Amino acid sequence: MSPESSKRFRVSAYNFGFLDEGSKREIRRSTLKAVAIPGYQVPFASRELPIGKGWGTGGMQLSLSLIGSRDTIKVIDQGHDDSVNAVSIRHLIQSCTQVEMTRDSQEASLIQSRHRIPEIPLRKDQILILQVPQPDPLKKVESHEKKVKQLHADKDYKGMWLHLYEDISQWGDISISADYPSTAHERYLFAPSPLPRWDVPKLNHSEALCLLGAGREKKIYAIPPHTQVTPLAFDDVPFTTENFGKASCKNCGADNVYLDEFINDQTGQKTYSCSDTGYCHQRIAERRIQ
Repeated sequence: MSPESSKRFRVSAYNFGFLDEGSKREIRRSTLKAVAIPGYQVPFASRELPIGKGWGTGGMQLSLSLIGSRDTIKVIDQGHDDSVNAVSIRHLIQSCTQVEMTRDSQEASLIQSRHRIPEIPLRKDQILILQVPQPDPLKKVESHEKKVKQLHADKDYKGMWLHLYEDISQWGDISISADYPSTAHERYLFAPSPLPRWDVPKLNHSEALCLLGAGREKKIYAIPPHTQVTPLAFDDVPFTTENFGKASCKNCGADNVYLDEFINDQTGQKTYSCSDTGYCHQRIAERRIQ
């Protein structure tokens, strides 16, 4: 079979975007409602995909429902373009759409990510899609779904405030390092995906539309452009991001980005590299050109 015939076979073996058209329309309707009510969790009929739930099916369903033949997509897994999760999702999307793939966040019209937001600020013509394992922070303090919905309706979040206060009482500070509870337009409490604290401020008044999908929990919610996103914090214990001090990336030299830490087993020496590998490779390429 020629490469051209093989490519046509792969495309014809799937519906464009893998999902059937009725499923995509239903997900788009739920997405529109989510955009209209920032932070509100919209239930949707989560579909089966050829990966296990909990591995990004919510984000994938959003991507497959919104993607068009002219789109360019970037897939990230905790900042990396080449992890098993990112490569597998990218392969599925390309197999059933043949759209352009990129590692450069500036070239992408759709960015599907697990646990990171690109370092370069997003534009208004881009859509960020985040995979979410647990969309509701209130599940930490109230397990019953009906009661949780009532708490959201009443804007009764004192249980979460008490949870944060107990955290401070025990550890002297809020110990939540990822998935930090935040509010959209000072109304609905939401989980911003297991993003590090470093990335949460990027959602505040972002130029890009941010969509969050939880396949296992069957929820979609959104942070539209220019939405006020406020992390929960006390006046005397303000919200802070990770502090890497004077550390910089060993590969590209970046020092005002989120860094991954590596420790040499033999010497115990710490080194750092950019969590956003696409950004790091772009900086390296620019230095070579110069």
